[in-house]
Amino acid sequence: MIDKFSSLSMEEIEAMLNLDSLKTSRVYQEAKEEGSLETKLKTIPRLIKLGLTVEQIAESLDLDVDIVRKNTQQ
Repeated sequence: MIDKFSSLSMEEIEAMLNLDSLKTSRVYQEAKEEGSLETKLKTIPRLIKLGLTVEQIAESLDLDVDIVRKNTQQ
């Protein structure tokens, strides 16, 4: 099926499949936020190894200090 779209741009495919309405849906936004949070939480141990403080990590990742603390104790 993908072969049929090989000559179309990403924008053309998005328009054809009406992906804009999907991207504005609540479930899409929640999934996107969840993925973003997971990525941030996976970054915490690396930042600790680099010598950043819990407060510095929380500020740079835009997370609550308690969330960072909990994820450094695991």
